[in-house]
Amino acid sequence: MPNLAINGGNKVRKELFGRYNNIDQKEIDEVVKVMKKGVLSKYLGAWHEDFYGGEKVQEFEQAWSEYFDVKHSISVNSNSSGLITALGACGIGLGDEVIVSPYSMSISATAPLFWNATPVFCDLEPNSYSFCIDSLKKAITKNTKVIVVVHIFGCPSNMKEIMQVAKENNLYVIEDCAQAPGAKYDDKFVGTIGDIGVFSLNYHKHIHTGEGGVCTTNNDALANKMQLIRNHAESVVENKGETEFENMLGFNFRLTEIQAAIGIEQLKKLNSELKIRQQYAKMYDEALSKYPFIKITRLENRTHSYYVQAFQFIEDIAKVSRDKFINAVKAELEVVEGRENEGVPIGQGYVKPIYMLPMFQNKIAYNKRNFAFKEEINYEKGTCPNVEKFHFHTLWTHDLTRSPFTKEDVNDIINAYVKVCENLDELR
Repeated sequence: MPNLAINGGNKVRKELFGRYNNIDQKEIDEVVKVMKKGVLSKYLGAWHEDFYGGEKVQEFEQAWSEYFDVKHSISVNSNSSGLITALGACGIGLGDEVIVSPYSMSISATAPLFWNATPVFCDLEPNSYSFCIDSLKKAITKNTKVIVVVHIFGCPSNMKEIMQVAKENNLYVIEDCAQAPGAKYDDKFVGTIGDIGVFSLNYHKHIHTGEGGVCTTNNDALANKMQLIRNHAESVVENKGETEFENMLGFNFRLTEIQAAIGIEQLKKLNSELKIRQQYAKMYDEALSKYPFIKITRLENRTHSYYVQAFQFIEDIAKVSRDKFINAVKAELEVVEGRENEGVPIGQGYVKPIYMLPMFQNKIAYNKRNFAFKEEINYEKGTCPNVEKFHFHTLWTHDLTRSPFTKEDVNDIINAYVKVCENLDELR
C-alpha cells in the first residue's frame, strides 16, 4: 500500500494555509486621513516647491533613510521604474554595456535597454547565487559602465568582491534589492553598499504599498538625477539651473500620498516580518540538512531576508528527479487561501534564464530592428551554465516562511518534505 499522497496515500495536510495580508487598522486609518485631506498627490512636473512631492511622500522617504542609514531615499512607483531611473542617473547610453543577472525578474536585465544600452549576462555561483567573480571579470569590456547586482531570493551577494572589481574598472554598482529589504552583508544593509540601491514595494514583497519602490544612495549628484528622472526632468532642468542634460528625459514614476502613508506604517513592520521568516527558514534548514541529496544555502557574514527560501536537489544521489520529488511534496500539502489557482507555492527552478526569452533570442526590443543589441554579444543556450543547471535540474524555492504561517503550519510542511524523503523508493 503506498505511503505517498501522489501514489494514493493520505495527505499530510488537508487544510488551506492562511493568506498573506499584513495590512491592518493602522494602514487603514492613515489612508482615511489622506482621503479626508483630499490631497492624493502633490507633485508638480516643474521646478516648484512641490517638485519633490507631498507631505506623506517626503515623510516616507525620511523614514526609509533613517531605517537604512542612507543619505537619500527617492520613492518611485515600482522597482522596475526604480531600475530605469537608477541606470539613467548613471549616464548610460547607446554603445554602453551593463552587466546583469540572468536569474531574476526580467526588468533586472531589460532596464538598460530603456536607455539604449546593451545587457551582458554574468553567471551565478552555486552556493550564494551571487555573481561568479571569474564570469564577472570576463564580462567587462571597455564599454562596460554599470554592474547591476541582484540579491536574489533575499540572499545578499558577495558585495566585497563585486565592489573591488567595480573599483578596479571604474564602474557604477546598482543593487537590485527588490527581494532583500533588511538583508545585510557584513552587518551593512544591502542597498547601501553600492552606488544605488533599488527596493520593491510590490504586493508580493515583505512590505508593500500595492505597487511602489525606493531608490537609495549616499551620492548627492546621483540623488539629484534620480529625482529629476522620476519627475519629468526635461521640463524642470532649465528653471532648476541644471547644466548637465545627459539622460534628462524624465517620466512620471511618482508615488502617491496614499501609497506613502501605507509605506510609513509598513516599514514599521519590516523587523517583525524578517524575524518570522528567519525563524521558519532555520526550522526548514535543520530538518532537511540531514538528507545528503538536499543542499542547504549556508552563508557567512550575511543576513538573509528570505523573500523565498532556496534549496538544491542532487539527483545523482537521490536517484530521483527534482521534479518528481517536488511534485510528491506538493501532493502532501494544501494551497494558500486566496491563491488557490497558483497551487502549492513550491517552485521547480525560479524563472527561465532571461537570455532565453524571445527578446534576447531574436535581439528585438524596439520595432523590428536589433537596436541596442550587438552582433558580438550572443545570448545562446550555455551562456550561464550554472543558472541553467539551477533552473532545469537542481534548484527549488518555496514561499512558505512568511506570516501568517504558524509553527504548526511549518511543522506540517516539514513533515511533508520528510515523508517524501523517507519514501523516495516510491518515486524510483
